[in-house]
Amino acid sequence: MRVLVCPDKFAGTIPAVAAAEAFAAGWLAEKPADELVLRPLSDGGPGFVEVLAAALPGAERFAVPTTGPLGRPVEGHVLLDGRTAYVESAEACGLHLLAEAERDPKHTTTFGLGPLVLAALEAGAREVVIGLGGSATNDGGAGLLAALGAAPLSEGGYALPYGGAALSGCAALGGEPRLREAALVAATDVDSPLLGIHGASAVFGPQKGATREDVFLLDGALSRFAEVLQTLPTAPANLAALPGAGAAGGLGAAILALGGRVESGIGLVRRLTRLDDELDRAALVVTGEGSFDEQSLRGKVVAGVANAARDLGVPCVVLAGRVDAGRREAASIGVTEAHSLVEHFGSVATAMARPADGLRELGQRLARQWSR
Repeated sequence: MRVLVCPDKFAGTIPAVAAAEAFAAGWLAEKPADELVLRPLSDGGPGFVEVLAAALPGAERFAVPTTGPLGRPVEGHVLLDGRTAYVESAEACGLHLLAEAERDPKHTTTFGLGPLVLAALEAGAREVVIGLGGSATNDGGAGLLAALGAAPLSEGGYALPYGGAALSGCAALGGEPRLREAALVAATDVDSPLLGIHGASAVFGPQKGATREDVFLLDGALSRFAEVLQTLPTAPANLAALPGAGAAGGLGAAILALGGRVESGIGLVRRLTRLDDELDRAALVVTGEGSFDEQSLRGKVVAGVANAARDLGVPCVVLAGRVDAGRREAASIGVTEAHSLVEHFGSVATAMARPADGLRELGQRLARQWSR
């Protein structure tokens, strides 16, 4: 039996590559003659570079020292495939880099993404694809611009402090971004605009630690910063309203203002992993994520996989840390059945602590169920 295993990360517990490997190990322990094809996935968030490194074995991956959302030293990576480089914003400004008590998008910064982009340019990249998702920031990419040589300035010409709140005092950018004429691509499936009730601050700010008052403050600050971004000669018209401008706390807006474009993260990963070819050859598809819920039904990685499998008449099984989506709703996007680690262990704490064990055990159980 040929089984395609293509999970997303299980956020906060296990990355996509390790999740795929754990499930496959369990299945093969039960049915060693079966063929399991591993294609771990990402939509641009945490795990983006690791997933692409697994899909592009000829690419060079190297470490880059940088800083996190509060300025602490962290290590990021650049994946160089010919003249195209892939970097992951979450490695420099991800929410997972902060303790819960530290989460405050009024002060977190995207500055650490700059050294990753600059390292990619130094390595000879002519196109830099930046995976967006899982950020702790709401600074509209102001930190990135500062790292690239175009620091946001106050009316008096002084560099502003890092963080989204300070942007309410932004009057100009001090310098030209150093991009060496390379193209930027934002890989994301977030289509939010920058501002308003569907924008970066209102939709994603609370999960990054913003209070209700913070959301209004940050949205106003981004509105001011959008006016400054609009003065860049490469900025498209009506920048703040463009789909994807609100991705990663407005980092999408900065990339667009620098002449970049937005591309579907899962679409890019599907193409580079040749997922559609493997879907066509599979007898069963197994995908998964941390929480299979109502959001999953509206276009996340799992929905994309399940829809594609349904169109080919291939059964699709979802594995998740927890399953909150109803059976009928799951079936509507092509999910044949869904299994929860919480239900498997009978405990949220155990599911969080032992995801690899749970996925191996589910792999064995599903092998007995599906493989003859």
